[in-house]
Amino acid sequence: MRIFITGGQGQLGTTLQTTLKNAEITATGQPDLDICEKEAVFTAVSTAKPDVLIHCAAYTNVDGCARDPELAYRVNGLGTQNVALACQQFGVPMVHVSTNEVFSGQQENGYEEWMPLCPANPYGRSKAAAELHVQNILNRFYIVRTAWLYAPQGRNFIHTILNRARQTGQLRVVTDEIGNPTYVHDLAKAIAQLIKTQQYGIYHFVNSGHCSRWDFANEILRLAGLDGVTNTPILSHEFERPSTPPPFGALHNIAGAAIGIHLRPWPEALADYMHHHVINR
Repeated sequence: MRIFITGGQGQLGTTLQTTLKNAEITATGQPDLDICEKEAVFTAVSTAKPDVLIHCAAYTNVDGCARDPELAYRVNGLGTQNVALACQQFGVPMVHVSTNEVFSGQQENGYEEWMPLCPANPYGRSKAAAELHVQNILNRFYIVRTAWLYAPQGRNFIHTILNRARQTGQLRVVTDEIGNPTYVHDLAKAIAQLIKTQQYGIYHFVNSGHCSRWDFANEILRLAGLDGVTNTPILSHEFERPSTPPPFGALHNIAGAAIGIHLRPWPEALADYMHHHVINR
């Protein structure tokens, strides 16, 4: 199988290349391919002749998107439209990686795949626009929403918590932002399973269960043996930032589970990550 990956240098793109090691992979990223340049995208896809395209490239700086919504839409919305149009032109199924932030976070029981979009911030709006472009342009697509992704490479919530805990011995973490911590390796494995099914549609691939940012931080501290660190619970309005995340953005994996794709509970995945990449490194 020939697979084309946009955003190949990012957390998910890098992990997918390892997970899909038996495939013939073309992975691109900045500056090799600017998805905002339509002709460049068409040329890259026509040259690679993939059997499936996995679109990971995105502007994921949520606060940056809030500061510059036009840039967010140009990259996440129009960039995705360019990729979808190239897939349409060359008859390639597309996997589009999206986010829980396409929802407002006001639904008390969390979100299933078929619920209507209602983004609460510019990042979410740009990703919602991307989803609509994919659905309007293509017949064969997978939209994969995920949340709170972490990986060994790059910055993430785990690294931030550990660095601050070790430097100051105290934390202040919000209790009213709820989501699904998701290990990038588990997400990549789920996507690898999905593209074999040709069961097109919308999926929520997150590690099962949900928690608050405060609970997540507490489990990180426990696994790292930093029990002496004070973690003070606060509310979101006490932590000023340009963007407003969904307060209850938990996703439920209904569609994937129905075809046999399950992701393990988030505490188990976190313990695995901590064992291999933090505690024993």
